[in-house]
Amino acid sequence: MAMSISTEAGQLAPVDPETASLHRLIAPFDRAEFIEHYWEKDVLVVQREAPDYFSRLLTLDEIDRVITTLTLHNDAISLVNARQQIKAEEYCFPSGMVDPARLYGFFADGATIIMPQLHLRVASLADLVRATEAEFGHRFQTNIYVTPPGQSQGFRTHFDNHDVFVLQVSGSKQWKIYDTPILLPDRSINFDPNSYEREEVTQEFTLNAGDVAYVPRGIVHDAVSTDEMSVHITLGAIVRTWADAFKTAIDAINLQSPAFRESLPIGYHKPGADRAGARAKAQALVDMFAESFDAGALLDDYAQELLESRHGLLRGQLRQVLAMEDISADCTAAPRSNLIYEITSDEDGVSLYCYGQELRFPIHALQSLTAALETPEYRVGDLPGDLDEAGKCVLVKRLAREGLVRLVL
Repeated sequence: MAMSISTEAGQLAPVDPETASLHRLIAPFDRAEFIEHYWEKDVLVVQREAPDYFSRLLTLDEIDRVITTLTLHNDAISLVNARQQIKAEEYCFPSGMVDPARLYGFFADGATIIMPQLHLRVASLADLVRATEAEFGHRFQTNIYVTPPGQSQGFRTHFDNHDVFVLQVSGSKQWKIYDTPILLPDRSINFDPNSYEREEVTQEFTLNAGDVAYVPRGIVHDAVSTDEMSVHITLGAIVRTWADAFKTAIDAINLQSPAFRESLPIGYHKPGADRAGARAKAQALVDMFAESFDAGALLDDYAQELLESRHGLLRGQLRQVLAMEDISADCTAAPRSNLIYEITSDEDGVSLYCYGQELRFPIHALQSLTAALETPEYRVGDLPGDLDEAGKCVLVKRLAREGLVRLVL
């Protein structure tokens, strides 16, 4: 059953993009209860009297800066209006670059501005995405929707094939929730408006600035603006499913075993063809696959892929490089936010995997290295372990150079 909760004003500080955990996104709702009862199951709406709650993630001025100064191509922005189709050439130059004046003209006439993947251009949204990826282990993305006032609607009634957290940044929007014609559709299943007959509304709510709604994939919904302009962030979870895991495993065993590459029986299409023999062959392959399937190893591979694919978000690194030459035991340092890394050790030393690369350290640096990446903030000379103060300075300098820690300047 969908749930809506409310909080009183003044109880919650604005979300810091670098620490935007699930707990902070749905606060004060309980994280464990959300995972057990709502994740991939049902709608959750958290309404707060805290209009500035998401103000550090995105502002209207930042949206305007991106649109008017970054020379966007038409794949970086689009216009939608449930009442009419708007083609890219109507608001772009012949080169494909966006014409801000024409874009805003359509906005004034009721079109919604959509900015997909804006986390690739706005640092605070990049931090938001990295924070949730570090917690969930799944890939996340942001889509931004700027809707003019006056019952404007960008998309018609539909469902998404990925779970979304809707973060209302400013203004307000009225939402309607309908049925779930397809439970947990994956990325291969898209909403087909021609085959869907809209059911009765099961829930209605208004998101005001600072509110959040979680809508699992497959749940049909629509939204319209009120008498004020609406800006919201859709934080989408691009999850790996068990079906994805099985496909990965099938691809692997297909490379290893010729039995999976054998053709189907000759003449299988003819009446009276031997189905019993085909079933026996298929069952033998299923048994072989089941015996070879190692979920733990597969999850390890996915975790390694996450390690290798998450590059560093190194804002301020130029000042770090300039400052690290003067590092001393009295300097204060801290790990970069939302690091996704792995430390392993053997008799030859310590390996640190992060940002798609391996760094090696002597075995006696293990305790200091671990503390340097796990302690929220510390004096360099106070790091525990067998390194002397000079060694700790060398360690922190190298970690700062690689973008894993930062000096607190």
